[in-house]
Amino acid sequence: MFIIGLVIGLCATVLWSLRSSAVRGPEGNVGIIIRFGAAEREAGGALATRGPGLHFKWPWEKVVLVSMMEQKIELAGEGAIRTMAADGTALRLDAALRYQPNRAMLEQFLFGLQRPLEHISTLFTCLLRNELANVQAHASPPAHSVAEALPQEAGSYALIRRERGLLSTRIADFCKARIGDEHGVEFNAVDLTDILPPDELRDALNAVMQARSAAEAHHYRAESECRQRVLEARQGVSIAKARAQAAADELDTLGRALGTLKQTQVLADYVRRRKAEVLAEARLLYVNDGEAR
Repeated sequence: MFIIGLVIGLCATVLWSLRSSAVRGPEGNVGIIIRFGAAEREAGGALATRGPGLHFKWPWEKVVLVSMMEQKIELAGEGAIRTMAADGTALRLDAALRYQPNRAMLEQFLFGLQRPLEHISTLFTCLLRNELANVQAHASPPAHSVAEALPQEAGSYALIRRERGLLSTRIADFCKARIGDEHGVEFNAVDLTDILPPDELRDALNAVMQARSAAEAHHYRAESECRQRVLEARQGVSIAKARAQAAADELDTLGRALGTLKQTQVLADYVRRRKAEVLAEARLLYVNDGEAR
């Protein structure tokens, strides 16, 4: 029985050793073997990496998997950046850093700092606060921009929203040049997803924007009514001119007809006949006997 148990134990130990010696690396990851606390290195001193697939290691060795895919550090919600602008306005920024480890500098990424991602986030926060505190009006706002709709009373908040693209570019360039080389990462982009002012400033800006929208609506409504009245007046003038021209034409025609009657010496007869027609249609007739009163 002892021999059987010993054989079973040896077989179990061998199976466990084989199972723990097989390491599967998923796609998009590289593995680094740690042996008694030291990383495996190549002949030139660089870290030896294992690509995706099935690999063998000794039971006393440990494998550290590093994802080489693009990753993102979210600084939003509870982890949002809270800073103060140049005019003292307290702002809250939601940002995201998109990066991926540099394969040639994995040693700095893994062993340069105890918590590299936390250090990178803190360094980025300090850099962003410094940039926001020194934002100046370098150029006029582009046409139809978001900042153009904000009143001048918004101060640094409007200025930062106007130049958020330039700010993101400057911070991304600094991260690529300084943080990436020191910590073994490649920064792909820095996104300032949202810039939120204090609640009091937000309510004041909303009130100003609503008042401005209401004023513009009243202005456009009054302008349209004035234009309509001007158009109606112009049409009325045109109609009056047409009626006056028609009356003038009628008088001209009547004058020419009377002139023709006068030339033919029948004007007196025409006047007597017209007078008789008018008197015949009248219901009441006043006769002046010609005596002085």
